[in-house]
Amino acid sequence: MVTIKNDKEIEYMRESCRIVRETLEFVGRNIRAGMTTKEVDELVYKYITSCGAYPSELGYEGYPASSCVSVNEVVVHGIPNDRVLLDGDIVSVDITAEKNGFHGDACRTFLIGDVSEEKKRLVKITKECFFKAIEGLQAGVPLYNISNAVQTHAESNGYGVVRALTGHGIGREMHEDPAVPNYGKRGTGMRLRAGMTICIEPMINMGTWKVYQDRNDGWTIYTADGKPAAHYENTVLIKEDGVEILTL
Repeated sequence: MVTIKNDKEIEYMRESCRIVRETLEFVGRNIRAGMTTKEVDELVYKYITSCGAYPSELGYEGYPASSCVSVNEVVVHGIPNDRVLLDGDIVSVDITAEKNGFHGDACRTFLIGDVSEEKKRLVKITKECFFKAIEGLQAGVPLYNISNAVQTHAESNGYGVVRALTGHGIGREMHEDPAVPNYGKRGTGMRLRAGMTICIEPMINMGTWKVYQDRNDGWTIYTADGKPAAHYENTVLIKEDGVEILTL
């Protein structure tokens, strides 16, 4: 069921989303080659809790960390561990924070040291996919216009669009209706309504769109061909005449 937020609830979400934004900025200032992904996760936990918020991912369906830290061929849900970040890596850090009963969610893909032009382009196009998706977005627009915009921009640049995972609604729960796919037919899907809050999150692969899940940990999602992936996400408020990006 899609939830429509009132003014007070939107203010609570702005607060959670501000914490998410600031946490990612903090990570961006500190992430570097030689760190482990677990050390990145410690930065996330430290900052979110210092703001009087809770890292929503910690304990979610048994998830053991405060963030998802996904390196190179890991698309999403990378569990922080002793993997050391190397010069030339790209690293997606996906975080969610809860305060006052409401969640904010965003992801950034960081460049570690001297990154290849090929990887830089992937990260750039993935971010562009998000901004293509919100062009003309407002109440009354079909949901899958978002999906089609992401797919069109990614595929026109030669990349694969992940189909097994989607964006989502967000509010009192970290994951709410509706699902927000990154592929679809323009002009279809439910009509967006003012007061909806959704996470738009392009997950784009350098090669095939196909992925697989680690059978041992039950979380980590890899590209099927071992090529890099990038991820860019924001929490977005739908308004009558446009959108507000709550995590920017």
